[in-house]
Amino acid sequence: MVRALLKFKLYEEYTMSRKCQVTGKTLMFGNNVSHSQRKTRRTFMVNVQDTDVYSETLGRSIRIRVSTAGLRTLDHKGGLDQFLLDTPKSKLDPELHDVKSKVEKAVAAKSA
Repeated sequence: MVRALLKFKLYEEYTMSRKCQVTGKTLMFGNNVSHSQRKTRRTFMVNVQDTDVYSETLGRSIRIRVSTAGLRTLDHKGGLDQFLLDTPKSKLDPELHDVKSKVEKAVAAKSA
């Protein structure tokens, strides 16, 4: 029994979450409703893609997990750099904190 729990715990630690690093969208739950109004539970999966987004200030691509809505958000904000500069660190995904600090340092170096 303990061995089975240990296997599950290890599997749980290494599974990748279906979460957008830009918008924070995650898995949602709801109901399938038939014509006779029977309700059965279902899941709404997030369309998450592993993609490279180019940072102009750093001059390289950053690998992120982002939903298609997150890509539209980045495009609307003016790119990854502008999104990172405008968004407070408390609202960012923890994996993007170091990227934000690198972008801020690069912008400060260009200004000085």
